[in-house]
Amino acid sequence: MKIFAARLAGTSVFDPAGDQIGRIRDVVVGLRGSRPPSVHGMVVEVQPRRRVFLPITRVRGIEAGAVIFTGKLNVRRFEKRTTETLVVGEMLDLAVTVGGQQMTVYDVAMEETKPSIWEITSVAVYRGRRRREARVVDWGEVAGFDVLQKDQGTAGLIASFESMRAADLASALHELSGKRRLEVARALDDDRLADVLEEMPPRDQIGILSTLEPERAADVLEEMGPDDAADLLHDLPPEEAARLLALMEPGEAAPVRRLLTYPQDTAGGMMTSEPVILPPTATVAEALANIRLKDLTPAIAAQVYVTRPPTETPTGAYLGVSHFQRLLRDPPSTLLGAALDPSIDPIRPELRLPDVAAYLANYNLVAAPVVDELGRLVGAVTVDDVLDHMLPKDWRERLHP
Repeated sequence: MKIFAARLAGTSVFDPAGDQIGRIRDVVVGLRGSRPPSVHGMVVEVQPRRRVFLPITRVRGIEAGAVIFTGKLNVRRFEKRTTETLVVGEMLDLAVTVGGQQMTVYDVAMEETKPSIWEITSVAVYRGRRRREARVVDWGEVAGFDVLQKDQGTAGLIASFESMRAADLASALHELSGKRRLEVARALDDDRLADVLEEMPPRDQIGILSTLEPERAADVLEEMGPDDAADLLHDLPPEEAARLLALMEPGEAAPVRRLLTYPQDTAGGMMTSEPVILPPTATVAEALANIRLKDLTPAIAAQVYVTRPPTETPTGAYLGVSHFQRLLRDPPSTLLGAALDPSIDPIRPELRLPDVAAYLANYNLVAAPVVDELGRLVGAVTVDDVLDHMLPKDWRERLHP
């Protein structure tokens, strides 16, 4: 039975007891010239974002949506040997020759040729940008896997990443070679790249952003949350940050500029300037419709902030907050002005990180309104913002040493 390796990406991995321990992220093979490559094993991502090696000899079953293994899994971090190749990370999108024609690889198939012995026996290829003449050929018909290519395509690799969450894709990109990482980053659309950059260590963020054309870098910053964009610009040299801000649309740059005026370890420096804000004349039904938006994080969607117009930060006079649990209890026609929680006081932008953390913990909150000296809502601090700033600055890098 042929198993196409790229389709395994994201497949759940189960131990002998039936417990899920991670997901397949890649397949490790050893090239052997004209002979079919031997499959050494699989790269499995376990929490927290640690990639470990599962030898192919431990695999006892590959089914739809599941890989089952036997024995114990060594949790030592996977390190690729110089004689090994990653199917998803390195073989997809390679330009190869089949019968004198230049083709592109979009998948490879492995088979169990002997008990517990797996080999790459077939290659799925296509011609041109629109996947003309797509077909599956034997490994022996293909030449070019051993040639170093300066500009490798990305379509197949990106397709294998399509269903990944942004945090998982950030982890996958971190594990690629620097060259491959930049090729994929450049090929992602602005919105997807922005989501991924928000989940990356500062070193990776800066490395990718600095290779983009300045106009493209500004477009990506516009797609990021203002607080994440501000954090990234804080890590850039001042002159480069100023240049990118100047290239951003004025309306997109304005909230980022405001956030940059606050120290990073204060409520103002951590907050998002785009929480869910509605006037007191809006109804509970309207509030629920707003927090249902799929792009909102759970912490942002947990509550609605009620202010006088305008309802973009900095708003009119801040009136209060209504939690989603209260919204679920009240009739849909209830006005938000009558559904406020009077027990939650706002915090000031200058409040320091330890005090913000203590405030959230003391009142069991996932977010808190931030109000300036004029009584205007300027943003909201969420528990994930606080965690991000309380953890060591290199915490994302520690997940990928």
